[in-house]
Amino acid sequence: MSGVGATRASPGRGVTRKAGGAPPLDVERIRRDFPILSSTVRGKPLVYLDNAATSQKPRAVIDAISRFYAAENANIHRGVHYLSERATVAYDAVREQVARFLNAGSSREIIFTRGTTEAINLVAQSYGRSVLRPGDEVLITGMEHHSNIVPWQLLCEQTGAVLRAVPITDAGELDLDAFDRLLTGRTRLLAIVHLSNALGTINPVQQLVARARARGVPVLVDGAQSAPHLAVDVQALDCDFFAFSGHKLFGPTGIGVLYGRESLLERMPPWQGGGDMIASVTLEGSTWAPLPAKFEAGTPAIAQAIGLGQAISYLEAVGMDAIRIWESQLLAHATERVRDLPGVRLIGTARDKASVLSFVVDGVHPHDVGTILDDEGVAIRAGHHCAQPVMQRFGVPATARASFAFYNSFEEIEALVRGIERARQVFG
Repeated sequence: MSGVGATRASPGRGVTRKAGGAPPLDVERIRRDFPILSSTVRGKPLVYLDNAATSQKPRAVIDAISRFYAAENANIHRGVHYLSERATVAYDAVREQVARFLNAGSSREIIFTRGTTEAINLVAQSYGRSVLRPGDEVLITGMEHHSNIVPWQLLCEQTGAVLRAVPITDAGELDLDAFDRLLTGRTRLLAIVHLSNALGTINPVQQLVARARARGVPVLVDGAQSAPHLAVDVQALDCDFFAFSGHKLFGPTGIGVLYGRESLLERMPPWQGGGDMIASVTLEGSTWAPLPAKFEAGTPAIAQAIGLGQAISYLEAVGMDAIRIWESQLLAHATERVRDLPGVRLIGTARDKASVLSFVVDGVHPHDVGTILDDEGVAIRAGHHCAQPVMQRFGVPATARASFAFYNSFEEIEALVRGIERARQVFG
């Protein structure tokens, strides 16, 4: 894999030097690893700034999936033939790799799911339904993605529990005084986003987990946005559950991860029944396989897991610290350039942010902004970003959202700015 070079250049050329004089992150070389980034859209070079929705995939991931289907395709954990054994070894190795990536205590704490949404639903229906009683409370925040709201609403309807939400400030930060008031003796679970997909806010998760654990409250962290951009250590966070999706982590769709504290997973009942999650089955009853198989019924997403492993290998070769530094510079530059445009208002100005720049343009609907930008080859997201409570909090129906990854450049930010200026001109 390419991706770390030694050429000194100005930030305008897409290269920066890491702190301490280490070799720079060579974005131009990295971009060559992503085939889709050389595409043109409507006759113009693709500028892909919709990474919070899904990220692009390096050639290493694409080739790994193709190679699996061409040379190793077989079902796992059930066959004694050569292909099945090879597929099983490859699949199980990714679980070990994910455990190291998150610094989990054991690979038994790593459950493969279809994505963050399924992981949160698993916790809600397995852990939540087994512990919640009428009058208990689940605490979330006002900046959650719908995937960390709706499962808890359904759970509360099923159990008689009550859903509470920590409000957010005008800057898009959590109201920590309100958090302390809402975290009570009735709270049975805290479910909180690490990095907001709509605002870019990085929540002080370690601090909030410590407050919750002091009251004996388990914590689920939605890491769909943080895992691709921040180094994650679940043992340092001390959270009980952590969920992320492969497709936002430069891997394939259809694969995600739930980290769960082993002591909790052991006590939780299976969520789905079927093959591979059982120890024995009779017509009178069944017993369950040990972790992690207990939570992985049926044939898993084998090729997708292989692709996820390659994506993690790619990120580790580039370096999560280098990624964070470069993306921080991109976001700072984009914030300055867009904030200074007449008639543009930023939504989400937290002191600690990453990756996401949401904004509205006076007199122009975000969908129209997105359409004009698309004419310029610039892909952003326009809408409520599956975070309608955030839109309601800021009194807007939607925002335009540019979201960055380590393969983006300063030139692409200038293309974004030109597109916004054109949208203002077109809609007057």
